[in-house]
Amino acid sequence: MANFSKSNVPQFSVDIYQNEYLPEGGREVNAIVTVTSTGGGTTGGLPLPTRPQPSAGGRTPISLRSPGHVPGTAPTGPAAAVVIMVDCSGSMDYPPTKMRNARDATAAAIDTLRDGVAFAVVAGTHVAREIYPAGGALAIADSSTRNQAKQALRKLTTSGGTAIGTWLTLAERLLATADVSIRHGILLTDGRNEHEKPEELKAALDACAGRFTCDARGVGTDWEVKELTGIASALLGSVDIVADPSGLAADFRQMMETAMGKEVADVSLRLWTPQGAEIGYVKQVAPTVEDLTSRRTEAGPRAGEYPTGSWGDESRDYHISVQVPAAGVGQEMLAARVSLVLPQPDGTSQVLGQGLVRAVWTDDMAASTRINPQVAHYTGQAELAQVIQQGLEARKQGDRDSATAKLGRAVQLASASGNEDTAKLLAKVVDVVDAATGTVRLKARVADADEMTLETRSTKTVRVKK
Repeated sequence: MANFSKSNVPQFSVDIYQNEYLPEGGREVNAIVTVTSTGGGTTGGLPLPTRPQPSAGGRTPISLRSPGHVPGTAPTGPAAAVVIMVDCSGSMDYPPTKMRNARDATAAAIDTLRDGVAFAVVAGTHVAREIYPAGGALAIADSSTRNQAKQALRKLTTSGGTAIGTWLTLAERLLATADVSIRHGILLTDGRNEHEKPEELKAALDACAGRFTCDARGVGTDWEVKELTGIASALLGSVDIVADPSGLAADFRQMMETAMGKEVADVSLRLWTPQGAEIGYVKQVAPTVEDLTSRRTEAGPRAGEYPTGSWGDESRDYHISVQVPAAGVGQEMLAARVSLVLPQPDGTSQVLGQGLVRAVWTDDMAASTRINPQVAHYTGQAELAQVIQQGLEARKQGDRDSATAKLGRAVQLASASGNEDTAKLLAKVVDVVDAATGTVRLKARVADADEMTLETRSTKTVRVKK
């Protein structure tokens, strides 16, 4: 469990947004769950929302505080460990500036490390090597070790192939030596994972899942988007493209600042449903779309937990769909109890916040057919991510009609929801004739970087317009 100083005391709240009214015999209940952590370090996610106070049961903030903190002492962050994995395969030397930028970016990340954080640097090729501090250990960040690590970066040379599973396995082994709660990886690659079988990478990801989070970055345009997004998804981290290697240093610095802002790890959403009710799906829908349904682990009778990873000062939204038993007009029931939980050393869990999802059957058609604005918005954002990916795949396969239809729908959804960043990326792949109707034409030529950027960032969402 993380240690918190007096000035780093996160408070968690759980807010539920839904239309609880169902028509007679209705069974599907949808709700948006907003989880917010405040009062800790730097902001690591969405801007904190301003919201009306929910009804009773919708918000239960609970503070975490280090029992060993002495009032008046200097604030420190929670105990943390970070491993930076740098691709050193032969392709990183083409052009030579790519490797130079990777070294500079890693140095920038090292400079951003907070004093007292355990860290290591790994060089990744078809094998993984410890560059610093070596010997199967982690160094503790201070001015001396940061300088030593940056000196070690000068010895990075390019050769060999790419076997990312070996990099992750070494990172997990190094991170496991630290008795800390926040374990984080940063992974940079410029190519495809060509020197190990897909099942070997999957096995490595399965072994690392839940052990540490990992942000992944692809530099240039010769890497595989689905491969890298799969890695970040499995390890509950972010993914992005850095098409121009000169942008690596700023991106690495930002990634490390976000990692240093994390205050508590291993937080899960626990969903309890009554007899006869079943969870349809659980998706994170902001700041990115991530389906968590298959990651459920049982947590007692009628309850399951879904991992959310590490938290700093941030807010995230989740879409929960529950199937309830059909009932008649006038009946009501608790469809689900949503709890944010943190595991304790003794095997129990601390409840950080809680909210209730309700179902009420009515013959008021206006009430039962009204779609909650948050639910409607995020349903559209999830569809936006899906049609972008489907449209780009159809374009790669030469199916122009399907690509035009899917990407046109994406333009329409991005315009309607105010997702301006995605709209700008779409405009580099299609000519927009009418955004409101989704009328577009495929561009004859599209830069690889523009297509990959759209695909990589397709899951980024925007919040409901106020």
